Amino acid sequence: MNEEFALAELRRFEIETPAWGYGNSGTRFHVFPWPGAARTVWERVADAALVHELTGCCPSVAIHVLWEWVDDWGELRRFAEDRGIRIGAVSPTLFEDDDYRLGSICNPDPRIRRRAIEHCLLGIEVAQRVGSTVLTPWLADGTNYPGQDDLRARFGRLVAGLQEVYAAMPPHMRLLVEYKFFEPAFYSTDLPDWGTAALVCRRLGPQAQVLVDTGHHPLGTNIEQIVALLLQEALLGGFHFNDRKYADDDLIVGSIDPFELFRIMSEIASARDDPETEAATGRVAFMIDQSHNVEGKVEAMIQSAVNIQAAYAKALLVDRERLATCQAAGDVLGAHRVLVEAFETDVRPLLRRLRREIGVAEDPVEAFREGGYAARLARERGTAGARATDGLSPP
Repeated sequence: MNEEFALAELRRFEIETPAWGYGNSGTRFHVFPWPGAARTVWERVADAALVHELTGCCPSVAIHVLWEWVDDWGELRRFAEDRGIRIGAVSPTLFEDDDYRLGSICNPDPRIRRRAIEHCLLGIEVAQRVGSTVLTPWLADGTNYPGQDDLRARFGRLVAGLQEVYAAMPPHMRLLVEYKFFEPAFYSTDLPDWGTAALVCRRLGPQAQVLVDTGHHPLGTNIEQIVALLLQEALLGGFHFNDRKYADDDLIVGSIDPFELFRIMSEIASARDDPETEAATGRVAFMIDQSHNVEGKVEAMIQSAVNIQAAYAKALLVDRERLATCQAAGDVLGAHRVLVEAFETDVRPLLRRLRREIGVAEDPVEAFREGGYAARLARERGTAGARATDGLSPP
């Protein structure tokens, strides 16, 4: 694979950052305010625009409804576009209400199920107003004890509820179904794995695809195999990128296992080289899903974007012809070495060239550190904690 091809692919490669990742968030024990953390949806969008300004590869920002709420969604859309970005995925918030103690769409109470579905329908309406084509609800639905609820009945409620949401979507919109191995339910989770998510998507139709969160798997899971199979079945809708050491997520992408991140991106690059799966890769959404708890929000987001971009650059440099030859000959170590050689390639010169050509900083993290951005944001915003659903006024 030559560098010119890799550069052309990298110019088209886009990463979406989450608005919620720019505000103060906490561990399971405390929220540690960060100087300059975004306090309103307007500041979160402005921070996303700053990340794109410095990286050149993050032109969209995802929002949560109701974490982000404004009276005039057209105004928010214009605010983003005036700063060179767009509103991306819309996530209905189905886990922060007392009503959802026993679930949202899968709840045994029909009144609460109705409320959850109506909230998803609101998400569709908001998405249309801001120009989004992706709806990404995550269900914190499950049970904590055997016998607490009927497992088959819960799956029936899940499918029925999502079918109603799916039927309300316009033809250009996609529903990305995210799964999670555990938490907050510790006995059964209604969407526990990629297979369940894929089954649900098959029941819904072609506008439904699976959302892979890289931190939501049991230890030892072969995530790149999941990615490969979903690509083969045209069911891979997108990613929520993050990293984790033991469980869950919220660490900077690639901070714990950069080789895993590379292997995932290698499957994407391989599928784009294959006429049979090339079309399936064209609509994959590459989204970050992180809430930085003990580090600077904007800088951490930049580092995550840079890590994803570097992993993809390495994946593009895999010698696919040589790899196929080794695989066909049964040369186990030879094939493995092809991948390792690409992973060990120093792609920093290639990425510096890319950034020079598109007119952004050669080292986005260093540019943020040296540019005085953190100090300016701290002066302007202070350390006040951000509210979860504030809209307030644009700055």
